[in-house]
Amino acid sequence: MSRLPAEVTSFVGRRHEVAEVRRMLSASRTVTLMGVGGVGKTRLAIRVATIMERSFADGVWLVQLADLEKPELLVPTVLESLEIRDHSNRPPMDVLIEHLDGKQTLLVLDNCEHLLHECAVLAETLLRAAPDLRILATSRHVLGVAGEQTFPVPTLPLPDSGPHGAALSDAVQLFTERAQAVLPEFRLTEDNREAVELICRRLDGLPLGIELAAVRLRVLSVWQLLDRLDDRFRLLTAGSRAVLPRHQTLRALIDWSHALCTEPERLLWARASVFSGGLDLEAAEAVCAGDGIAQEEIVDLVIGLVEKSILTREEHPTTVRYRLLETIRQYGRERLAESGQTEELVRRHRDYYRRLAAEARLRLFGPEQVSWLARLQLEHANLRTALANCFTRPADAPVGAGMAADLLYHWITSYFLAEGRRWLDRSLVACTERGEVRARALWANSWLAIIQAEPAKAAAMLEESKALGQELGAESVLGYVAVFSGMIAMYAQEPEKAIALYGEAVDRHRSTGDPVGLALALIRLSLAHSFLGDSARAIAVGEEGIAVCEAHGEGWHKAYAQMALGIEIWRQGDARRATEMEQESLRFNRSLDDPLGIGVNLEVLAWIAATEGQYPRAARLLGIVATAWEAIGAPLSGYGHLVHFHDECEAQTREALGPAAFDEAFQRGAGLPYDDALAYALEERTAPAAGARQGAGSRSGATSSPLTPRETEIAGLVAQGMSNKEIAAAAVIAQRTVEGHIEHIMNKLGFRSRAQIAAWVGDQPSPDDPPRSASRRRQQPRQARATPGMPGEEAPPG
Repeated sequence: MSRLPAEVTSFVGRRHEVAEVRRMLSASRTVTLMGVGGVGKTRLAIRVATIMERSFADGVWLVQLADLEKPELLVPTVLESLEIRDHSNRPPMDVLIEHLDGKQTLLVLDNCEHLLHECAVLAETLLRAAPDLRILATSRHVLGVAGEQTFPVPTLPLPDSGPHGAALSDAVQLFTERAQAVLPEFRLTEDNREAVELICRRLDGLPLGIELAAVRLRVLSVWQLLDRLDDRFRLLTAGSRAVLPRHQTLRALIDWSHALCTEPERLLWARASVFSGGLDLEAAEAVCAGDGIAQEEIVDLVIGLVEKSILTREEHPTTVRYRLLETIRQYGRERLAESGQTEELVRRHRDYYRRLAAEARLRLFGPEQVSWLARLQLEHANLRTALANCFTRPADAPVGAGMAADLLYHWITSYFLAEGRRWLDRSLVACTERGEVRARALWANSWLAIIQAEPAKAAAMLEESKALGQELGAESVLGYVAVFSGMIAMYAQEPEKAIALYGEAVDRHRSTGDPVGLALALIRLSLAHSFLGDSARAIAVGEEGIAVCEAHGEGWHKAYAQMALGIEIWRQGDARRATEMEQESLRFNRSLDDPLGIGVNLEVLAWIAATEGQYPRAARLLGIVATAWEAIGAPLSGYGHLVHFHDECEAQTREALGPAAFDEAFQRGAGLPYDDALAYALEERTAPAAGARQGAGSRSGATSSPLTPRETEIAGLVAQGMSNKEIAAAAVIAQRTVEGHIEHIMNKLGFRSRAQIAAWVGDQPSPDDPPRSASRRRQQPRQARATPGMPGEEAPPG
């Protein structure tokens, strides 16, 4: 599994460099690509990593550090990039080491120069602890790691003096391709060849400089462009004919780009530099407007900066975002500092994301829940930067505490639970004022502590939160304190006490009209009644919880209510209905990519399979469960009272199958790719593996597909002309997951468009029994389904 971005523009030349870096990586565990800004270090690293992907059984992962300003967030950023969801409270470095130990992985650390010492310490620590790890870094300076090999990234080769030199030059080829992106009719001819060659020489073959210059062809001829480059460099060097140093060359190009912008465009460029990880139009209007830029001008200014290649446009499933290349962003930060507006723009940025977090909290219990959680994930780098800026002055600490608490569901449903705990811990140290903000931060943090299996710390925070709630007369605070105190009581195997606390929470949240707290309390109350064997109350309360969620169009709490109700229905002996409820819950949790919900759903499905005598399936599901909890780092987090069901299921299944057969089935489940594992749990047929397809009536001599079964399915849906939204609905996965699959497919196949994927699918051999889309599978009656096989196996005929 890997997460490398698709190339949105062509990759020109670099054959020798690619081959040499690959050779160095085969001989050394650390290779650093060095060079000035704009020389193409990142593009080269991603190209090498993409080509070498199959050499690393456990994946190739890109960690982008350009927007990271706080050294203490380096390791959490690596964990996030590797999609490691650890919900324990262990030190992040310990989690990272444990994950990488024994894995054949390539880690690409991009833009290390501003965190040089921290990156060097990280690399040395990981390399010592994980013998099969290799690191490819990009930096303007050497890391200084033991055994490090460095590769100075050269500029692109310039034209030879021969008659065909320009046509064969990588620099000229890059200029030509980028010029054609601006002017589709542009061609390299006898009339313009000399000018193009001289432009590339003036720019010293620097890729970013060539790309910035090519944009000028919207308004200039190549000869006019050459004349203005000469003027620009002559001003810079006071008439010197010496070859320009490369950093001066790039600076001159960016200075020229800046000079060609209108004054409002320059202001927007400088102000946009305060964002981390990109921005959307709404954020630009909120943060950058005013003092020389009218809000209604923003959209036209953004268009102008995109046309000038200052802002890069990025497509996302639900929005369009814009990003500054790091070299251009740093230039903007310099201009912002010169204007004296840095502090003001940092404050605006912080306040915008504080308001965004507060609005998300209000909108998360309703039909917009999934889109808001997806938006928060897209904005995570900006949220992190805004939080950090809340703690630069003691007076702003309450703002940070409130924001960290508002993001509670962002922390829980994503990769960021441990990071959320750290922000809330920091908030409670910095924000000592005894008010509602501190009380809310305390109970929010207690939930994260419960998930991380630290009930004693959670209890201490709840005690203080309760005292504050009583002082303030805050019913809402006391209601949440009761919910989480009930969770701790269940953790301690005190169900009667828990039921009393959950009942108190239900009453308080009903009185305040808070559906979020009410749903949460009803879900836990249902589980507690079930634990005591009170089936009637467990079912009644569980159904009420579902009704509360449905009344508001809410999905996440509903999925957990279905999970809780499914447990009780299973205990009453209705395995079919219990399975349907758990699978429906799992489908939603999969769409949200919620690891905790998925883990509990998988557990219950394993228990059901064992009680139905489906022991091979139960063993495989237990293997899948083991992998899920290992990734999360906290088995049955927050549901410790259910552990005995797991233990009974495992003992029963092992005894029925025997140790050898149990271990074999368990390992087959544990080794399944994530998407295939969830498809198996949902009893969805997946596309046959490439090897099986070869023997299942495919054309003679057909080659094996490089795609996984899930990627094959996604590619087929792309070929049908579906949008990302339609694919997400058909495959029952999040739109951002679809986007990641499509990028990965393009990387594997070397494509740059969806049309190429569609054409490739049309050329593939068709199996005798082609897989149906997920939406069609869901419509098939249960009794008509064939018995599901493991992903990659043919199911027995029905």
